[in-house]
Amino acid sequence: MSTAPPDRPAETAAAEPRFRDALRGLPARVWIVSLGILVNRVGNFLPVFIVLYLTGRGHSAGAAGFVLGVSGLGNVLGNAIGGSLADRIGRRRTIVLSATTTAGLTAAVPYLGPLPAIVTVVGLIGVTSQIYRPAAAAVLVDSVTSHQQRIAAFGVFRFAMNIGAALGGVIGGVLAATSYTELFLANAAAFLLFGVVVGVLLRNAPGPRPPGKDTADARADRAAGYRQALADRTLLRFLLMTLVAEFVYIQSTVGLPLHVSDAGLSERDFGLLIGLNGLLVLVLELPITGVVSRYRLEYVMAAGNVLIGAGLALTGLVTDMGLLAATVLLWTLGEMVATSVSQAYLGSLAPPAMVGRYQGLYGAAYTIGTGAGPLIGGALYAFGPWALWTLVAASGVLAARLSLPRRRGGASSGTAG
Repeated sequence: MSTAPPDRPAETAAAEPRFRDALRGLPARVWIVSLGILVNRVGNFLPVFIVLYLTGRGHSAGAAGFVLGVSGLGNVLGNAIGGSLADRIGRRRTIVLSATTTAGLTAAVPYLGPLPAIVTVVGLIGVTSQIYRPAAAAVLVDSVTSHQQRIAAFGVFRFAMNIGAALGGVIGGVLAATSYTELFLANAAAFLLFGVVVGVLLRNAPGPRPPGKDTADARADRAAGYRQALADRTLLRFLLMTLVAEFVYIQSTVGLPLHVSDAGLSERDFGLLIGLNGLLVLVLELPITGVVSRYRLEYVMAAGNVLIGAGLALTGLVTDMGLLAATVLLWTLGEMVATSVSQAYLGSLAPPAMVGRYQGLYGAAYTIGTGAGPLIGGALYAFGPWALWTLVAASGVLAARLSLPRRRGGASSGTAG
């Protein structure tokens, strides 16, 4: 296995700083965006509690699911819009636009009456709440210069997201038990604070040059837009891998709880298994990222996808709580290995003028996978649990194969052997 990542020649691998040194040397922009995402994730309650909120107001489970589905479609569109805006108007403006519009829309949710109004506003939130994502990722890519720094930057970013999500679940549960109005207003306040943090602190962030200073190549890149991005076969392979991998991973929230219930275990047991996943990610992901950063990233992603697929597929073969915990350990290890480096790898593929669009397409593929996964997984489990777990195993292998370099032409420009 080559230890030279795809975006640097083998002879310069030894010149890279160690992961720990890269972490310490990250520029302020990385920490600012990570702080902003921490604040945002702590208060991002609407996607988690909107179904409970709607059913509590007397709407049917089907209506609540429809609202959630519209929001999911909005997520895909929001990533595509965000990627384009990040390259056209800049990273900072895109993030602030996303945060402020989402804050205003979210604050209106508890005061909406008819279901069509709720569908419309929550669908718009699905769009606006995702616009910042490609821009935030582009800030990280723009702000670092070395392979190790890129991986370290995304490692810090994910660490902030994970802490925020863990705290947000606890805080959201407390607020929901008190008042849904307070819950959604707190969500709005978190998005607004996210926008303030980025708007005030993120000064002179690198990104697209002002129009008057564009080179002819940069102008041509932006004019080509997503058409040019989708002509990149390495990117298309990566996007397909992402979609398949997310279908597999999302079964931890679909197939796993259904299996736990069929095995005669309780909701508390499922909560303990998911809690184990969250604890492991918080404690171990950053150190594991440091270890795997020394290896070629295509192989790292492939290994991670194999572990995720194997861990989740084995779920269907065990019913004992201890053995189920072992499968959680396996797929969580795969999650920490693969997810920690995927966006850093993507950052090595994108031309400077199209970083936002590449990240936007990644976000779209990610949300399609997480959106379609529950629908397909639930239907297959109803047909027969064996069908779901067989597809999960096969999809894990497929995702791993798609992670590897193409046999002809290499994996990307500058790929080292």
